[in-house]
Amino acid sequence: MTTENKSIEHKGIVQRALAGLIETGDVEALAQVLSGDFVHHRPGSTPSTRTEWLAAVRAALAPIAGMQVEIHQVLADGDHVVVHSRRWLPDAGPEITVVDIWRIADGLIAEGWEIIEPTAQVTANLAWWEPARQ
Repeated sequence: MTTENKSIEHKGIVQRALAGLIETGDVEALAQVLSGDFVHHRPGSTPSTRTEWLAAVRAALAPIAGMQVEIHQVLADGDHVVVHSRRWLPDAGPEITVVDIWRIADGLIAEGWEIIEPTAQVTANLAWWEPARQ
């Protein structure tokens, strides 16, 4: 299989898992595509095992029911898939920007990294960049 075909296959794995989760709250659809030794990373916290992360996803689903998700980019390169999305939390909750990076191994998601930023704080978070512009 060519590298391009592998990337397309990997994008499909991630898109199917996220579509099931976002559209129907189907955590089992997500669980089926995670490897047994899956690890999830998020800045500022310790990595989560497959079991820990799936439990956290299940616990988060009720409070975020009705969340709107707009996927801007799904990019694949080799064994990695990157998803850039914007999400609007229910009940006038904040708008957030999310970047997920997924590593695929043997047809399953083996590792994930997640960066979440409240969209309203983007300008404040760019303050470090201002000196570079001068």
